[in-house]
Amino acid sequence: MSVVVDTGLTSRAVVGRFYRRLEEYARAAWWTRLALHFSSRQASETYKWLGMVPQVREWVGGRQVKPLRGQGVTIVNKTWEATVRIDADEQRRDKTGQIMVRINELARRVATHPNKLLTTLLLNGESTACYDGQSFFDTDHSEGDSGTQSNYITSDVSTPTAPTDVEMYEAIVKGIAQLLAFKDDQGEPMNEDAREFLVLVPMNFLSATLVALSGRTVEATSNPLARVEPFRMHWVANPRLTWTDRFGIFRTDGSTRPFIFQEELPVQIQVLAEGSELEVNENQHQYGVKAIHEAGYGFWQDACLVKFE
Repeated sequence: MSVVVDTGLTSRAVVGRFYRRLEEYARAAWWTRLALHFSSRQASETYKWLGMVPQVREWVGGRQVKPLRGQGVTIVNKTWEATVRIDADEQRRDKTGQIMVRINELARRVATHPNKLLTTLLLNGESTACYDGQSFFDTDHSEGDSGTQSNYITSDVSTPTAPTDVEMYEAIVKGIAQLLAFKDDQGEPMNEDAREFLVLVPMNFLSATLVALSGRTVEATSNPLARVEPFRMHWVANPRLTWTDRFGIFRTDGSTRPFIFQEELPVQIQVLAEGSELEVNENQHQYGVKAIHEAGYGFWQDACLVKFE
């Protein structure tokens, strides 16, 4: 007669669930729309933002060779961790899935950690320099033949901390217009083909944003005879934002992005479980997450801060 032994919830099952949930949460995280993702092979990486290529000209005389403008930003990687311990007997007895709930939560925290990093960059964007030496959100960016440009604008409302849906809509359109007007260092339009945007708002703007964007179509042109598709608008209410009278709007369909996320070591889960010294001596299982990454500023031309006044 054979005896069936119920081994309960194993560490292998825990790890498998963690990686499945990590992938699911990572796909849904908003940071993936705003940051270029680069692999890193060293403690820091320097990104040289080379100026734009020259505009096409009529070939008169010889070629006119123009060197690319070189500016850069360095991002230093940081090591991150999160660790939980579980009683070995509790793990074995777990019949209601409570441990898996906690593992799911650990995966969610890890997958959305870049959201937190980008939020910090947003909150510091009015005082921290980006690649051109100006604050990321600033009123006097200038490169080559671009002229002076601002990605920090204002919009008039009756109550800055509580705009109406109409005021919110008008401010969003104003932000889009600002993005479309940006010129590169050759004096050429940089975002003339932009059609997709993300509006990132603090929680007190949630209602106005929802109504503003759900009840209207933001047209890409005012000419009804020009068959241009409407802008594709997405929005996120970010509970980490401490803004109360401003919001950000970002282009998300270009080859560049407003932020950089660099990753030296992808997320790993390290386990001390069945048969480990920790289990033998303390009757505990340990699940630790490790990752090496960091975020930084990319192209300010893909971002616009709108402040209500």
